[in-house]
Amino acid sequence: MSIILGINAYHGDASACLLKDGRLIAAAEEERFRRVKHWAGFPTEAIRYCLKEAGLDLSDVDHVAVNRDPKANLGRKIAFTIKKRPDLRLILDRLKNAKEWATIEEELAKSFPRGSFRGQVHHVEHHLAHLASAFYVSPYEKATVVSVDGFGDFASAAWGVGRGTEIEVEEKVYFPHSLGIFYQALTQYLGFPNYGDEYKVMGLAPYGEPKFMKEMRQIVPLQEDGSFRLDMRFFRHGKEKVDYEWDGGAPKVGRLFTPELEALLGPAREKGEELTQRHKDIARSVQ
Repeated sequence: MSIILGINAYHGDASACLLKDGRLIAAAEEERFRRVKHWAGFPTEAIRYCLKEAGLDLSDVDHVAVNRDPKANLGRKIAFTIKKRPDLRLILDRLKNAKEWATIEEELAKSFPRGSFRGQVHHVEHHLAHLASAFYVSPYEKATVVSVDGFGDFASAAWGVGRGTEIEVEEKVYFPHSLGIFYQALTQYLGFPNYGDEYKVMGLAPYGEPKFMKEMRQIVPLQEDGSFRLDMRFFRHGKEKVDYEWDGGAPKVGRLFTPELEALLGPAREKGEELTQRHKDIARSVQ
C-alpha cells in the first residue's frame, strides 16, 4: 500500500490532498478551516482533515509531494541575478521563500508532534505539478499540456506533451514575464487591490469595449515564436521587491505596476471610486 500526501503551502489557497494506492481519498483548502479567504501559509488543518478522512496518521504516509522545487531552473535564477542585478531585498525575499520550502519535514514535525513522518519528501517543479494535475485525470493517452499562472519556481508558463504516464515539457516562459502578473497588475490598476480580485475584472469586462487593444499589445508584446514578454517599463517586480505577505493568513500583494502604466492608460482607479466607461473598456481589453 502506498500513501501520498500532497501539499500546497506558503501561497494563497494553501491546501492538501491524500492518495492511497493512486486513488484520491481526500482534498481540502486551508481556508475552509481557518475561515480566512485564500489562506496562505502551511495547511496544517487541511492535512489533519485528509488524514482523518483516510483513517491514517502522519506516520502512515510514505511520500509527501510539494508543488515547489527550490533547485528548479537554478541556472536561470543565477543568470538573471548577475545580469539584471535586482534590488537586494528581492534576492533576500527569494532566498527566504526557498528556505521555507526546504523545511517541510520540520513543519510537519512541529504541527504533528505525535505522528512522526518517516517517509520521503519530493519537491515537484511547480508547472510540472500543474500539468500533471490536468493530464493524469484526463481521458487522453496523449495530449498537449499547458500551464499558465503568476510564478512558480522562476517560471510563469510551461507547455509540452503528455503521453501515458510521462509528461515532456518542451518550453517555458521565465521570470519576470508573466500573464498572471499582467492580469494581477491591471486588476490593481482598476481599483481591486485584494488577492483574488481578478474575477471582478472578468465580471466587469462584458460591460466594456476593447478600445485599449493597442495599449495591451504594447504592455504584452507577442514574440515571433508565439510566446509573450512583458514590457517591464510598466511593472515593478523585475527590479524591486514587491511585498507578498500573509499576516493572519490572508495574502496581501504590493503594487505591481509603475507610473508608466498610468501614463499609458490614464490615472489608476482607487478602491471605492466610481467605475466609469473607461474602466470597463480597459477591463474588456485586458480580458
